[in-house]
Amino acid sequence: MKVLVVGPGGREHALVRSLLNDPYVREVHAAPGNAGIAQMVPVHDINASDPAAVTALARSLGSDLVVIGPEAPLAAGVADALRETGIAVFGPSQAAAQLEASKAFAKQVMAAANVPTAMARVAANAEQAADALDTFGAPYVVKDDGLAAGKGVVVTSDRDEALAHAQACFDAGGTVVIEEFLDGPEVSLFVLSDGRNVVPLAPAQDFKRIYDGDEGPNTGGMGAYSPLDWVPSNLVEDVITRVAQPTIDEMAARGTPFVGVLYCGLALTSRGMRVIEFNARFGDPETQAVLARLRTPLGGLLMAAAKGELDPMEQLKWDPRTAVAVVVAAANYPDAPRTGDRIRGLKKTGKIDGVHVLHAGTRLNEEAKVVSAGGRVLAVVGLGPNLQAARELAYAGVEAITLDGSQHRTDIALKALNGEVAVPAGSGAVPDRTGPTDPNREGDLA
Repeated sequence: MKVLVVGPGGREHALVRSLLNDPYVREVHAAPGNAGIAQMVPVHDINASDPAAVTALARSLGSDLVVIGPEAPLAAGVADALRETGIAVFGPSQAAAQLEASKAFAKQVMAAANVPTAMARVAANAEQAADALDTFGAPYVVKDDGLAAGKGVVVTSDRDEALAHAQACFDAGGTVVIEEFLDGPEVSLFVLSDGRNVVPLAPAQDFKRIYDGDEGPNTGGMGAYSPLDWVPSNLVEDVITRVAQPTIDEMAARGTPFVGVLYCGLALTSRGMRVIEFNARFGDPETQAVLARLRTPLGGLLMAAAKGELDPMEQLKWDPRTAVAVVVAAANYPDAPRTGDRIRGLKKTGKIDGVHVLHAGTRLNEEAKVVSAGGRVLAVVGLGPNLQAARELAYAGVEAITLDGSQHRTDIALKALNGEVAVPAGSGAVPDRTGPTDPNREGDLA
């Protein structure tokens, strides 16, 4: 089959890399891609969020399948336009992508499907925000209700900071969702869906804060690793039974079937598993770690989902090794990242056995040299026989790269390596049946 991957980042580079290893995929194109993707497949400089442009490109290439990576094209209805022309698409419709585009909508779906999640309120002004903050107490969790590229969430014990973030969202014409704080470690699980059936991938854990020790502001993600040997043995089954399948069923019942990947962001709390958020696409940088281990041909899975032919009983094949992805970010990220800086050492890194580099924010300059073009520039992935070896490989790759002013976390997967990830009792081993939220609070979301 011929596949078109839509998007410019590290997630798309990981998708392209996996698709090229699929014996059933004979040709891959990307739009718009980046400097790293361009070294592997033809790239096309179009606006990925323009339904007409993406559709015209897919038709001209004779694409059998289009895989949409980022959230913005999904929210813009690119998948709808492609389906209207009869092209198979892996990615939800604009209506189904509301699971990510609106956190309030996602809460409503979770309430209807009895999915366990945090108690929450929607606030449209400062008075409502203050009341919600005082109801839930510190630490305060304030989320921009719309798309924010992973950076629209503030978790703080400073009430003034929480109010200021809410006010910034109001000033921009939006609303916020204010939630109770969820304790316990976080887990990411990708679940493929064809609108009816679901197939889970392997769990991963990512690191949102910019600095070591989970300090500093939230980012789109500074690293990830997979698998997780500390999660309850029944976690994936529990997520499918209590989160993913009920959500997919509810979306189908609403007449907006969800076809694509449902990203389940989870917290394993002292009161049981809770959903932090849904995304309507592969998460970044978890995708870089998870797909590094997937051995089942990816193209066949994505095409089966696009055609409504997923086999929920299929047992995916995985590389037994551990994958660790470390993100190299630009100077001043996440505030106002500097771009245009030369990136050196890529060839040297690529020669390290067990290491590969995935480009996120890169481009070629006038001299055909690779330079930075975004906040998160690269993800260096180490694949080793255990977590320690994978970390050592990933960081050896990072050290071989030179980017002026760059920054990266030095503690990706370190707590797991040291046995310091504490899973509260009852978070997964014993299913928690207390329901999704305080029903009185869910009424605020209607």
